[in-house]
Amino acid sequence: MPKSKTFEKQYPTIHRFVEEIGWIEIGEHEVISSFVRAYDWGGTVYEGKDSYPSMEEAFQDLEAGIKAYLDENGI
Repeated sequence: MPKSKTFEKQYPTIHRFVEEIGWIEIGEHEVISSFVRAYDWGGTVYEGKDSYPSMEEAFQDLEAGIKAYLDENGI
């Protein structure tokens, strides 16, 4: 049976973000339509789509969204 990847290896940007910079939210929200969101003390860093076919796709999108934000801001 193959070993599963750890979260840190599979999503290194999300891991770094929540360890050092901000926090993420996953799931439905009564006011915000996006399923995945990332925030830092300055506000919203990333809001994903309203829904995803799988959690895997939601995490992949969140990983890419946070990475783009960090790259754009030289973080």
